[in-house]
Amino acid sequence: MLALGFYSVGLSMRHTLAIFLSVYVFSFSISAENIRYHMTVAQDGSGDFRSIQAAIDASKTFPDKPITINIKNGLYQEKVHVYEWNPRVNLIGESAENTIISFDDHFNKIAKGRNSTFHTATLQVDGNDFHARNLTIRNTAGPVGQAIALAVTADRASFYQTRLLGHQDTVYVSGENTRQYFKDCYIEGTTDFIFGNATAVFDHCEIKSLSNSFITAASTVAHNDIGLVFLNCRLTAKEGVNEVYLGRPWRTFAKTVFINSDFGSHITPKGWDDWSNQAAHRNSYYAEFNNHGPGANPKGRVNWAHQLTREQAKQYQLSTLLASPHHPSWYKK
Repeated sequence: MLALGFYSVGLSMRHTLAIFLSVYVFSFSISAENIRYHMTVAQDGSGDFRSIQAAIDASKTFPDKPITINIKNGLYQEKVHVYEWNPRVNLIGESAENTIISFDDHFNKIAKGRNSTFHTATLQVDGNDFHARNLTIRNTAGPVGQAIALAVTADRASFYQTRLLGHQDTVYVSGENTRQYFKDCYIEGTTDFIFGNATAVFDHCEIKSLSNSFITAASTVAHNDIGLVFLNCRLTAKEGVNEVYLGRPWRTFAKTVFINSDFGSHITPKGWDDWSNQAAHRNSYYAEFNNHGPGANPKGRVNWAHQLTREQAKQYQLSTLLASPHHPSWYKK
């Protein structure tokens, strides 16, 4: 009887364990089936979601492979946030001109004190390995002060055929050790409209100034060798704009380089401004190489800027600028 009792208990335990495992496997399979790696956003209800943020919120945290969100043409009046726990997100628009993410936050509207600027972004990207293509991202607040269209703090973030529209502080590229890449993009603004401390490369982009002011305001940290780099870009301006500086140092160790780019006549001969910071003359790094067009005037530049030699310019290869040991070709999409 005793042996039989032990046998019955053992059988019962095995039966319970089998049920538990079955439930676990079933739950896991159901959970796995609910993970969406491809989603569509459409305002007319023909997709999985009507808003971009709803699709991001439905994305798996820390996914094992990229999550692609296709966005149909439309005007999406919303602030969009790609969180740190949502890496590997791809936002793919139907067309750059007609897939538009738009909002109108600005410094005074936010009214959170001196840091209000950093709450104004229409699109905020904090998740690593982000990719966007065929989108317009804009801040429509107008010339009312700081108003970010795109803010990126993520590493290995890339933007292709993307239009970034605003006035002051249009694009914020941030992160001491982050790498960000902009390819065939159009960026417009008034003052400091490309700014931050990331290593950010702008490749074959059009950079349009809407007023007499400053294009860049890098805040590169002292231990980073590379800040903002412009390769094969075209610098244009709104009609009547005729005195634009390539950049000024938001922080003392700012680094900005223009290579093989076409400068319109709106670029002032001095090229660079020190933002009333004499220490920047010694510690910032502003350089140019092989630029052309009426605004390319190396002899007229301030004496603390640099003209690179051909050998020095070689360090500004994409593979060097954006090197990532475990993701060597992350910027090639």
